[in-house]
Amino acid sequence: MSTRISIADKAPWLQDEALQTLLSILSADGEGARIVGGAVRNTLLGQEVSDLDIATTCVPDETIRRAQAAGFKTVPTGISHGTVTVVVGKRPFEVTTLRTDVETDGRHAAVAFGRDWQVDAARRDFTINALYLEADGTVVDLVGGLADIESRTLRFIGDAEQRIREDYLRILRFFRFFAWYGHGRPESEGLKACARLKDGLAQLSSERVWSELKKMLAAPDPSRALLWMRQAGVLTSVLPESEKWGIDTIHGLVKTEQELGWQVDPLLRLASIIPPNAERINEMAVRLKLSNQERERLEAWATVVIPNAEISETGFAKRLYRSDRQGMIYCLRLALVSARLGALNDNGAMMRAGHLSKLLEFAERYEKPKFPVTGGDLVAAGLEKGPEVGKLQRALEDAWIDSGFTLDRDALLARIPELIGRPD
Repeated sequence: MSTRISIADKAPWLQDEALQTLLSILSADGEGARIVGGAVRNTLLGQEVSDLDIATTCVPDETIRRAQAAGFKTVPTGISHGTVTVVVGKRPFEVTTLRTDVETDGRHAAVAFGRDWQVDAARRDFTINALYLEADGTVVDLVGGLADIESRTLRFIGDAEQRIREDYLRILRFFRFFAWYGHGRPESEGLKACARLKDGLAQLSSERVWSELKKMLAAPDPSRALLWMRQAGVLTSVLPESEKWGIDTIHGLVKTEQELGWQVDPLLRLASIIPPNAERINEMAVRLKLSNQERERLEAWATVVIPNAEISETGFAKRLYRSDRQGMIYCLRLALVSARLGALNDNGAMMRAGHLSKLLEFAERYEKPKFPVTGGDLVAAGLEKGPEVGKLQRALEDAWIDSGFTLDRDALLARIPELIGRPD
């Protein structure tokens, strides 16, 4: 039995001419097409809509034929699973044929195409993600998703264990969607199933695990989701570095972000729940296949040292020149979070928070100056190409830094005779 309501007045994006044309050609001659998933969910929740996914009874070849006949470009992005990307103008729409899972192994599924909307809905992960939307703005709910949207309940469709065994990534998706859309305590059957089946996470690729963790850490406030992940043993399974370190700092970080207007940074949030240990960070980066930039940022954060309160702006600028600025910012932000939490009952912490705020403000506006002398300058001054050029350039750079970056190119070049030990 289905429930239907209209949200036409809440979905101005539905009036998009390209979208309506695509829905129309896919629905002609006895076929059907509806928008499904995140666009419907987010509209009901009053949140931003970005990607538009379409479900259709047309098989992939027919989707391609109809789209191309209308002059649209098609890309067979996942045709074995029924997905074709239709590009109208410059806008892509992911169109997928109704389907049912024939065989699953916890990571991948073999599918059969179908025409039954109820069957298609039943194979999806969560009730709030299985809502369909007709071209006229009518929501079709076949799994109780509207009620769960209303109560902000994240619930697996059907048997939670069965849904998870079809794809163990759904454990992480459970907590990710709870972080973004859930309220209160996670739905108990889903939470218990995640805890029971967490060993299945080992079957997943590192890329899929890190992608889900990063999306969860990007939520406005992922602290409750992290707490329940830890309670279920899931956080330790995918992020053992957090086990003995704890996740308490994430609460203060989110609060500070909101109060000081910091932009959400999933990597900074990750840093808040792991120890600042470069060796362990490197092991984690290899395991999760973090990008080189992500690994270097976290390693820099783990090794940077916060200056004491007596340091001058010039002294701090020198320190920043030789440091990873973003790593220093991470370190200062997390230290400031800790100091702000302690400042309520500790004057010393309040003073430290003021010191850290000044350093952070300086670091955030700091622009690394460009050393004005090149190797070519030294060769032009009469030095032969080779190791000595690099050695002299480093010595000149040290002198430039010691001057507080005040020496200009001519003043630095004038020091060459002194540094190479010969008179003018």
